[in-house]
Amino acid sequence: MGEVSQHIYQLREDFMKGVLSEHDVFPVPSLQFEKWMKEAVDARIPEAQAFHLGTVSAEHKPSSRIVYLREFDDDQFYFYTNYQSRKGHDIEANSHVSMCFFWPELERQVRLEGTVQKAEALKSDTYFSVRPAESKIGAWSSPQSQVLKDREALESLVKENTAKFTGDIPRPEFWGGYVITASYYEFWQGRKSRLHDRISYKNHNGQWLIERLAP
Repeated sequence: MGEVSQHIYQLREDFMKGVLSEHDVFPVPSLQFEKWMKEAVDARIPEAQAFHLGTVSAEHKPSSRIVYLREFDDDQFYFYTNYQSRKGHDIEANSHVSMCFFWPELERQVRLEGTVQKAEALKSDTYFSVRPAESKIGAWSSPQSQVLKDREALESLVKENTAKFTGDIPRPEFWGGYVITASYYEFWQGRKSRLHDRISYKNHNGQWLIERLAP
């Protein structure tokens, strides 16, 4: 076992900052998520809106990455990306995805599962319009997930597009939003001795079933 591996092997944390009861949560998970997200933002947790997005390809190979949540309401969660990226190709082949938020400062985690589809063009246009100009140029310039010869190749594309777009920068057709409709939530609150609180919501025929899961 290497030095770093041995150090990780010995790491231990005991969680003492909160409790979570099925008797105290909201009857619908979207309100519980909003409450926890607000508390994460109010606690000034860095990148509180960042979440782990899991996709599965047509070949049944899983892939994961961190993306930013940009809007949520009534079990719908929006993020924006290049439609031609690896995650875009995965989504085209398999609409089932997972999400995971982790807020270590609060010893909390939220897992979600659901299906995803492209957001309406108007919503994508609206979001793109408020991005900084440099980010707009970046969207045009990055052939996301494709192999680049070197860094200079990317910077050359940025230079070309900076010269090309001297006024308003339109949204590329290959870039826009996705909306995830959640059908499963799990709220995790760390507890002492690894006896964590786990409260799940499952959508069953339009009704939310709330259950406690063993840690």
